[in-house]
Amino acid sequence: MTSTEPASPPAPSSPPQHVSPGGEEPRPAPEVRPASIRDAALLARLNDFVHSVHARDRPDVFRSGAAHAELVPIFETHLAREDVRAFVALLAGRPVGYALAVIADRPGDALTRPRTFVILEHLAVDPRAARTGVATALVEAVCTAGGQEGCSSLLTDVWDFNADARAFYEAAGFTPMRHILERPI
Repeated sequence: MTSTEPASPPAPSSPPQHVSPGGEEPRPAPEVRPASIRDAALLARLNDFVHSVHARDRPDVFRSGAAHAELVPIFETHLAREDVRAFVALLAGRPVGYALAVIADRPGDALTRPRTFVILEHLAVDPRAARTGVATALVEAVCTAGGQEGCSSLLTDVWDFNADARAFYEAAGFTPMRHILERPI
């Protein structure tokens, strides 16, 4: 259950199960809860999963090594903002991922129509929890939160080198909107 769903009766004592393809043992469904400012250190730690990929493939842009001491106040600032929606995903009670999104309300101008949308700024999942529904559950939590704010769409960006992330987003229904190109000088 996400924070954006109405309260329901107490859950049964065992968590819901996902049936794995190929007749494997069922696995627990991810649980998604809203993140609070108290989760800043947790998000800083979970960020390592995606940051390490970025630092490995674009060391010209991303610093290597964990910077938890610097990240915690950054996450505290984000989590204190009224336009930020953040969620933590758990598997069997263990935090395995997070999403952080910003609600954007753009007034129209001479060229564009007014619109409200949600921007998925961060999505990080422990690789050991890959293909368990964690990323999908986090994206759905962001969509639900955005819908409650009157958002018409969910936007995100992904580094071109990150083929796994691109494949996930495509499977999740995202389509290219525009391309950002780079040319060294």
